[in-house]
Amino acid sequence: MWRPELWLALLRVVVGALVLRAAWPKFTVLWWAGAVPYPVVSAAALTQQTRRLSELAAGTPFAWHRDFLRDTVLPHATLASALQAWGEVAIGVGLILGLLTGLAALLGLLLAVNTALAAHVAGTGPGPMHALLIAAMVAFLGSRAGRAWGLDAAIHRRASRGVRVLLSLLT
Repeated sequence: MWRPELWLALLRVVVGALVLRAAWPKFTVLWWAGAVPYPVVSAAALTQQTRRLSELAAGTPFAWHRDFLRDTVLPHATLASALQAWGEVAIGVGLILGLLTGLAALLGLLLAVNTALAAHVAGTGPGPMHALLIAAMVAFLGSRAGRAWGLDAAIHRRASRGVRVLLSLLT
């Protein structure tokens, strides 16, 4: 195969774009002082996600997941919903740019597993797209996918030896 790391980088960029595309409808633009636009998670997205979290907590067959949702997430449902939307943006941008790809892939993996659990509870079951997303995140995490066509390579080249050890966990 011709330069497999470049094909993996292409997959990384496409998956990052899809994650970013999924996050896009959750945002709206507000204007600060009538002149400066800034994105915020829309109230409708927060309400919808909070409802989904409540349904997931009530219906999950996994006791550890139910306890985590009920005791940790639901008391802060609005914050958790906003963090999920912003997390999707961070994952998408990280994968597209190849920036802190290991961290982006780990967060993407957690999000994909949680989404698959939510689909299981909803009765639709985890579909092939969930499995593909989980597999892609594992591949990105294990292959250091940001070091080809990504900013991780430039960061890694310029870092001192001590910093490289820390970066190896994130890139």
